[in-house]
Amino acid sequence: MDGFFLALVVIVVVALAFDYTNGFHDAANAIAVAVSTKALTPRAALALAAVMNLVGALISTKVAKTVGEGIIDAPTGSEGLQLVFAALIGAIVWNLITWYFGLPSSSSHALIGGLVGAALAAAHSVQWMGILDKVIIPMVLSPLVGFGLGYLFMLLILWSFRKANAHRAHRGFRYAQIASSATMALGHGMQDAQKTMGIITLALVTAGEIDTFEVPLWVVLAAALAISAGTYAGGFRIMRTLGRRVIQLTPAGGFAAQTVASGVMVTTATVFAVPVSTTHITTTSIMGVGSTRRLSAVRWGVAGNIVVAWIVTLPAAGLVAAVAFFATNAIAG
Repeated sequence: MDGFFLALVVIVVVALAFDYTNGFHDAANAIAVAVSTKALTPRAALALAAVMNLVGALISTKVAKTVGEGIIDAPTGSEGLQLVFAALIGAIVWNLITWYFGLPSSSSHALIGGLVGAALAAAHSVQWMGILDKVIIPMVLSPLVGFGLGYLFMLLILWSFRKANAHRAHRGFRYAQIASSATMALGHGMQDAQKTMGIITLALVTAGEIDTFEVPLWVVLAAALAISAGTYAGGFRIMRTLGRRVIQLTPAGGFAAQTVASGVMVTTATVFAVPVSTTHITTTSIMGVGSTRRLSAVRWGVAGNIVVAWIVTLPAAGLVAAVAFFATNAIAG
């Protein structure tokens, strides 16, 4: 095994490690609400999320192509592998920092920020229009859509069940949350696992192992299994933030938030092929649902901290990736 191929193997392993951290970092997106409303136990919710993440990851590779081809123009050869490696280090480090502090930041934007930071450090071109169209605009619009649809859907539920027996309605929505949690995890797999597929395929193209950007089946399976394993490992710190610290939801509210968030994730993955943040959509859907009680029902201080984490994720991950690139450059040199 020559050094070049060994470097490619290391990058694939690191990419799958990122996928694993993505799983336990973002597991809360799919299950926090169901656990907080006692619709599911934590372990049952994690098992459901892991299985549905796996299914979602196998459905489509549209987002993988967007991440692999639409963010940077990666060089070929060893420098290209070095760039991809630095991008992954930036994303993993930021994931671990935000996980430690219990902040539900975006693993997707950490990975994209890592790619951009590494490319700039390597003095290679960044597809700024692609970032604007595929990252920035969806980053701004998807939380607004999540908040607005969450608010409206919850109002519809409240009006539709205004005369229903409260106890029976609560029990029914707890059962419904099992289905909405499964759909959430499906959308998460369709979004986040594909980003790792895109990075590994980018590394394979850069190394000359494949000629065109078509995601190999083994990459799909490896990414799907890694994110599912990470999901089952759990993300209880972030689960507490989303499930309770933003707002304590009822079963009906949890069902509304999860239904809206999963609908947005599946639509953006299949129709628009844009890598949106499952964290952004989930959090703002919860806020929109909670706002139907009264605006003060949402703990806006916690929400503000989350928004700050969103804003700094791209540049912070990019900075770590740039440092990683210079460090590997110095070691290689």
